[in-house]
Amino acid sequence: MHPIPRRVAASLPLAGLASTAGAQTPAVQLFRIVSQRDEVIIGLTEAELDSLGTGPGVERIARRLVAEGQITAWRYIVGRAPDGSTRFGTTARVAIMRQDSYRIEPYSAALPVAPPPG
Repeated sequence: MHPIPRRVAASLPLAGLASTAGAQTPAVQLFRIVSQRDEVIIGLTEAELDSLGTGPGVERIARRLVAEGQITAWRYIVGRAPDGSTRFGTTARVAIMRQDSYRIEPYSAALPVAPPPG
């Protein structure tokens, strides 16, 4: 086994930082809530998810629905950005009320996702 040259060894930590800085987490995580009647895409910021406890996002949402009977979030739909491009954006705050049967799943958007209004 050959030792790593000092120049290469010194640059390895910097390479890890560059890839971490370039791969930022999205400001909003989207979830699809499917009930017997309809479905809605909601978005929660990291701070909102953190306020729901620990674990995967779908479990956090489910626990809140069971414990408190509802959760409030931004509803997301496909629309136009100010520059004319297509993206997911907010429409309004919605309350999801507890029902007997739901499916909650992470939603991976193929389009850019706008952060909620300030």
